Amino acid sequence: MGFFDLPVSTKVGRVVPKNAFDDYTNTKQKKLFTDCILRITWTHKLSAETVNLDCNEIQEIQLFKVELKQKSDISKILEIINKSIPYHIVFWVEHDQMAFISAASKHSHPVNDDMSVIDWVFTSDWFNKDENSFFFSLRESLDAVFKDLCVQLAGRPSLGKRSMNDILKNQQEVARLKKEIKNLESAISKCKQFNEKVDLNLRLKIAENELMKIEGSA
Repeated sequence: MGFFDLPVSTKVGRVVPKNAFDDYTNTKQKKLFTDCILRITWTHKLSAETVNLDCNEIQEIQLFKVELKQKSDISKILEIINKSIPYHIVFWVEHDQMAFISAASKHSHPVNDDMSVIDWVFTSDWFNKDENSFFFSLRESLDAVFKDLCVQLAGRPSLGKRSMNDILKNQQEVARLKKEIKNLESAISKCKQFNEKVDLNLRLKIAENELMKIEGSA
């Protein structure tokens, strides 16, 4: 995965068998792995030993390259892999000339050491592999490296001034408001009562203003 221009010391280059996740999948999910995934490769490991950076909450960052049989939504597959591996993972997912990047902020499961709890998933749009603008800024600490990439994926550079916890809260609130706006727009389009439509439009305006305020407050 040379497109990230990482040090040779970080290279792993090991194929991960799809059945490595059998203990975390049911029959339907196993079929999803088989139908969608051509190959999974553990390409790089960022750690104190490989990049000479401090570690705070994040001890290692793993890079996985996922090659698809066809361009499809594999968010469920990435969720399974993320939950089954305790380290933070950055996925490079590709099909033909197109790719996207996904990284999940997560923490250890309180009672199950073999599982992780996902806080939020940062994902880019699909882009041409030859035009990758995402990068790893290898400075300060592994925590800073991961946060910087998440800010890039969120597409809002101003979030970089905030703590990771604040970024997660911001992203969750933005998602909640976007869902509320979508539901209100749907309700307005179906509404026949004038007074009810006026109330829905008012609630929509409040939600839209709140979203603008939150997205601009970073």
